[in-house]
Amino acid sequence: MKVWQKLGLIAAGLTVSAVAMADPTGTWRTIDDKTGQAKSLVRITNEGGKYVGRIADVLNGPNVCDVCEGEFHGKNLIGQTILWGVTSEGDNEYGGGRIQDPKNGNTYSVNLKDNGSSMVVRGYKGISALGRNQTWQRVR
Repeated sequence: MKVWQKLGLIAAGLTVSAVAMADPTGTWRTIDDKTGQAKSLVRITNEGGKYVGRIADVLNGPNVCDVCEGEFHGKNLIGQTILWGVTSEGDNEYGGGRIQDPKNGNTYSVNLKDNGSSMVVRGYKGISALGRNQTWQRVR
């Protein structure tokens, strides 16, 4: 086998390994699915085998939400937990957890599909087909 062929196989193996090792931990820029604007930075950590996301920064809008309902009303959004209980379901897919919309305090079931540099976040009530997606961009 020629050297360039071996290098190609090694590169292909590294690419497959990188995709297989994608993990939602890190900082993500949330993009509003209705306006297309960046809204916040969310830092996802692994805590005891479950993924948890907290607002690290608010990019557009006030840090304190007076129009929010529920536990977010009148509180500083930075540091608030909005994603919890998420576990790996294999093939860079995660689920079984909950996500909260800080605009209104509503809580939804959540699925994540980590593509490395972006992640599709699907929140839904009842069945996934009735939910909506946001694409988050990896910051670090």
